Amino acid sequence: MYKTIYLIAVAVFLFVSCAETGEDELSQWRGPNRDGIYPETNLLKEWPENGPEMIWSNADLGYGHGSVAVANGKVYVTGIPDTVSSNGVLFTFDFNGELLWKKEYGPDWSVNFHGARSTPTVVGNHIYIESGFGKVYCLDNNNGEEIWSVDFLKDLDADSIQFGYSESVLIDGDTLICVPGGKENNVVALNRFTGEKIWSSPGFGEVATYNSPILFDNNGKKIVVAMTSGSVMGLDAKTGKMFWRVHQFQDNLIHANTPVYANGNLLVCSASRRDSSGLVMFQLSDDGKNVNVKWRDGRFTNLMGGHMLIDNTIFISSYQKKDWQLINAENGEMIQQNKDFGGGAVIYADGLYYCYSEREGEIALIDASPEKISVISKFEVPFGKNEHWAHPVIKDGLLYVRHGNALMVYDIRAN
Repeated sequence: MYKTIYLIAVAVFLFVSCAETGEDELSQWRGPNRDGIYPETNLLKEWPENGPEMIWSNADLGYGHGSVAVANGKVYVTGIPDTVSSNGVLFTFDFNGELLWKKEYGPDWSVNFHGARSTPTVVGNHIYIESGFGKVYCLDNNNGEEIWSVDFLKDLDADSIQFGYSESVLIDGDTLICVPGGKENNVVALNRFTGEKIWSSPGFGEVATYNSPILFDNNGKKIVVAMTSGSVMGLDAKTGKMFWRVHQFQDNLIHANTPVYANGNLLVCSASRRDSSGLVMFQLSDDGKNVNVKWRDGRFTNLMGGHMLIDNTIFISSYQKKDWQLINAENGEMIQQNKDFGGGAVIYADGLYYCYSEREGEIALIDASPEKISVISKFEVPFGKNEHWAHPVIKDGLLYVRHGNALMVYDIRAN
């Protein structure tokens, strides 16, 4: 009863808050700033032996690897329930786990590592989804009806990529920014209400890859950082002009980790193989129009778990290994290491790291400091099939964990 009252109160609070401020609530890939940091407080500092209380779950999502979006008192997630049609479906739940509506938006990826990839980006009354075949859909938040769509291959002359488009589109005010990877339309800005092109950058003319672009304000200059198959690029968010480009090599061209910006001028990227550019720290100039390589470690590999940049330290795991490291952001030297928990996705909230092991399927609450990396609590994800690739999400004291066809929601509030 208490949990039901709490969930209803959260929905009312969100509705009233958005109405009073006149601002559209935003939910996007890896939190408000796309850096894996969730601004939550008053969360549990340790969990019961079997994990925090699961308040609801759903195991009928079909194939998928995308995280959830949480906004407007609703939970959004994509999947491919039907192996015959392979149409992607957007599922929309309320905070009690009741299905409000679902909508087929079009074909999604069933070629290899079957499943919908993109985490929905939700802004006010608009939902944005990118399919594995490179089609961006703008849907109505009330019922999922299509408002507009743009096809990367047909409309923007892009080339398809081996494992399917996986980015989550970026919103900047009235603008939607995406990375089709075409020779001319390499990075593109669209009017997010109509789909009309605002600007297009040829970038470096390389095919797209599997991460999502980021946006930040560097001393008054809005900069988009986008990655393609062999480049990390900084562009003017207003015009698409490319300020700088650094070669970032990975022999399989995957580049599935989204770059992270922090501390006013630092940008960290990581690749997945030893035959690659590895983990690299960039330092931006004061105006953001130039960048230097501060350090680079070609030995460190991380495929898609993401990395955190907090308090001048990087927290990251090695790909498919029990190897978590805390690294000095200034020089790239390892400060601490822990080999008690499997590598995978990582996010951060209320002073602790939430790690999701991609091989073992466990969720851990971890404290990482210069003195020690400690696994405080952990539990095994009970539902779902196939790969443990979706990144967890935290919103209003609830932890959302997606494993293939299943979504599990846990109460992690301290009181």
